Amino acid sequence: MAPVSPAAAAAAVSASHHGRHLLPSSPRRLPRPRPRSRPHLRLAACHADTLLPSSSSEARAAPGPAVEPSSESATDCFVDWLRARGLPPGKVDIRERPVPCLRDGKDQPLRYVSAVVDLQAGDVAFEVSMSLVVTLERVLGDESIAELLTNNKLSELACLALYLMYEKKQGKDSFWYPYIKELDRHRGRGQLAVESPLLWTESELDYLTGSPLKDEVVARDEAIRREYNELDTLWFMAGSLFQQYPFDIPTEAFPFEIFKQAFVAVQSCVVHLQKVSLARRFALVPLGPPLLTYRSNCKAMLTADGDSVRLVVDRPYKAGEPIIIWCGPQTNSRLVLNYGFVDEDNPFDRVAIEASLNTEDPQYQEKRMVAQRNGKLAIQNFNVYVGKEKQTVAEMLPYLRLGYISNPDEMQSILSSEGDTCPVSPCTERAVLDQLVGYLESRLAGYPTTLDEDEAMLADGNLEPKKEVATRLVRLEKKMLHACLQATNEFINDLPDHTVSPCPAPYAPELK
Repeated sequence: MAPVSPAAAAAAVSASHHGRHLLPSSPRRLPRPRPRSRPHLRLAACHADTLLPSSSSEARAAPGPAVEPSSESATDCFVDWLRARGLPPGKVDIRERPVPCLRDGKDQPLRYVSAVVDLQAGDVAFEVSMSLVVTLERVLGDESIAELLTNNKLSELACLALYLMYEKKQGKDSFWYPYIKELDRHRGRGQLAVESPLLWTESELDYLTGSPLKDEVVARDEAIRREYNELDTLWFMAGSLFQQYPFDIPTEAFPFEIFKQAFVAVQSCVVHLQKVSLARRFALVPLGPPLLTYRSNCKAMLTADGDSVRLVVDRPYKAGEPIIIWCGPQTNSRLVLNYGFVDEDNPFDRVAIEASLNTEDPQYQEKRMVAQRNGKLAIQNFNVYVGKEKQTVAEMLPYLRLGYISNPDEMQSILSSEGDTCPVSPCTERAVLDQLVGYLESRLAGYPTTLDEDEAMLADGNLEPKKEVATRLVRLEKKMLHACLQATNEFINDLPDHTVSPCPAPYAPELK
């Protein structure tokens, strides 16, 4: 089975990359070896290149016209290429829709796979030969995979991105030219024409102020830089692969910014195939993402079936409707990070509250043992899901109460008993609930806008696409936090005497 991988992607932060060359036009060349017999991936150039500009004149040409049934467009070229290599005609096609907001006319319309005929649940929408699927098996060969991927320095995406970057520098004569031009044309944009925030400018990242996603972007950027610094290792370990390229070693041939952009492009369209060998686990599938539309409540997935990858639809479609697939059990913050969109009906969406026992507490070790006995850790994440906020608060209370125990005899009594037996007193309960209220109010105050202001901006309908995606994300986060705050106040009101003063807690757990 092949849901889009939620864990494989790490991409990159860069400034706007429109309208500028990403590589020197004449890189220093090495002696060219004899060509290899097998076909190679070569990224073609296109308008607003993402992976890197080709040396061909087409890289500087104006974008082609919109797709028409009889036009000689890139879309027709791509579909013809697939059908010439075994794709059955008639069930799906590629159509265009305009982007929500053009950046000075530089954004091209988005393309998507749609049904050509009516489909029923269980129908095979399309099937692509594995010979047309880009995997590490094609890039490196089985014998190199384990050594490269078990050194904990390079991800599969880094290997794929580097391979594509070198191939694109070969120019227009690639066997893979139509497919790679299609990938490059999308430029890592999601279905709302928005790139991952890993490619946003610093001012655009301010849209995410208050959201944990902003820190995740910084962490991902640092991870990508570490991988970039290991690219030369891949070059030397897979010399038989890269000897074919008449260019410098990776860190000399490609600046970091180019690698980041290539990584984001691969991240946005890679799928994670299951029940396949390690060498085929991460794949770029023609007619797969980014041409397919993601949904969190869909069950259809790309699956490996022998020597092909197929999509079996999970619902009926009318001719002309876009084909959708499951994007995996990802939160909305991860969907934004990986693909640049928010799913308002995402059943996997959540916000996390991290609670940790105070390491300066003299009874820290005893409390850690009690927490572990009850399935919790010294640093424990509590996930808040939509509609289950009160349940999460109730789950947190025993853990927080543990931090308020100060009497050693009381602690020993808890250790000798079974289960969760922290005593509940009015003053302790009020202290625990007050701490949680203070944390939630502080976290909500970290957003520069209120929930009502977010609703008003979205209702206005005039937000720039990136700001709209960010606003939708933080609005959903705030709604869950507000619901937690309301549930906590309900617990306070349910106390026998909700006016009781909270007891002191020098070693109260920390909340993040």
